[in-house]
Amino acid sequence: MPIKPLITPLLASLLLTCAVGVHAQGVDRYGYKLPPSQQKKAAPKKKAEPKPAPKPGTDYVGEYVNFGEWKEVRTFLDDVAIRNGFDRKELDTLINQVRYLDSVVQLVKPAPPGKPKNWQAYRALNVDPVRTSAGVRFWNDNAEALARAESLYGVPAEIIVAIVGVETVYGRITGRFRVLDTLTTLAFSYPESPTREARMAYFKGELEAALLFARADGLEPLSMLGSFAGAMGMPQFMPSSAMKYAVDFDGSGKIDLLGSSTDVVGSVASFLAAHGWQRQVTGPIAYPVKVSPNRAWEPLLQQGLTATYKPQDLSAAGVVPTVALPEQNLYGLVDLQNGGEATEYWAANPNFFAITQYNRSYFYAMSVVDLGQAIKDARGNNGAAAAGL
Repeated sequence: MPIKPLITPLLASLLLTCAVGVHAQGVDRYGYKLPPSQQKKAAPKKKAEPKPAPKPGTDYVGEYVNFGEWKEVRTFLDDVAIRNGFDRKELDTLINQVRYLDSVVQLVKPAPPGKPKNWQAYRALNVDPVRTSAGVRFWNDNAEALARAESLYGVPAEIIVAIVGVETVYGRITGRFRVLDTLTTLAFSYPESPTREARMAYFKGELEAALLFARADGLEPLSMLGSFAGAMGMPQFMPSSAMKYAVDFDGSGKIDLLGSSTDVVGSVASFLAAHGWQRQVTGPIAYPVKVSPNRAWEPLLQQGLTATYKPQDLSAAGVVPTVALPEQNLYGLVDLQNGGEATEYWAANPNFFAITQYNRSYFYAMSVVDLGQAIKDARGNNGAAAAGL
């Protein structure tokens, strides 16, 4: 009986295929390496696909309106160039890249009449667990800078930390509008209102300050981002404030209000000290008071953002503090409306009104005071818990 071959045609085909495959990998069928001349050259690598351009920092395109052709803009740029030594052609090149933002025009329009102001609702939005816990972390991360700022400017750490928290939640919400787009739009196309001319003059000043700040700090002007009103960085400084009050607190040689929390700490303290913060005024910044039904105290609410009254002046007008006010300080009467509920009244010292220079709102200043206290308390409690107390 004939013996069947051990290698069938099918098996032979498979072995040949494997041999070819091995050969293609640089060895012969027995596993020995082939000489270089017989080795199969590797296929050339495909060129890497070009990486997509980085996503722009803004969320808009804007409308091209050729600001450079507007007579008012040309006059403004002429003046800026003469006053500050800018190259006029460079300003032309820059302004031709600026975009008109209708969204900004809409955002600065007064809100339509609606519900009455509500302090407790406003407070709930700003004095919350997120800002409080983030504020503790910011304080711990910047303890040295905060202590230095308090020593130099007299502003307590909790106030500096609270302002950064209310403004941008410690840099989380700094704005994605190009500052030059915003300021140029508002400087030359502010919406119709009784204060239009004054507001346009204000934003022209801010636009000039933005150009000066960019030059002084070595920034590309169109790279600066901010809010719909042109406020920049973690502390949301307008350009003129950045020029006057921002400080290089970390000694880097430039002012960085977005990336350097140390510069932010020093700049906020510098601003408050320049706007009336008094280091010798200690204790609570505001005291709850009751007001008499005869409403003789109402004229005290019309005295602007200043502390001008002695404790006895308040008492004579029917303002009764729930705790004794330090006699050496001056105070202003503050009203915090609560929608349909009773209005709260407070006697606030000069440091409260220094905070209102940052944002001209009683709600804002009181939320800074309350958030600062909440952060200070939380940090103290955390420290006590860590120590096992």
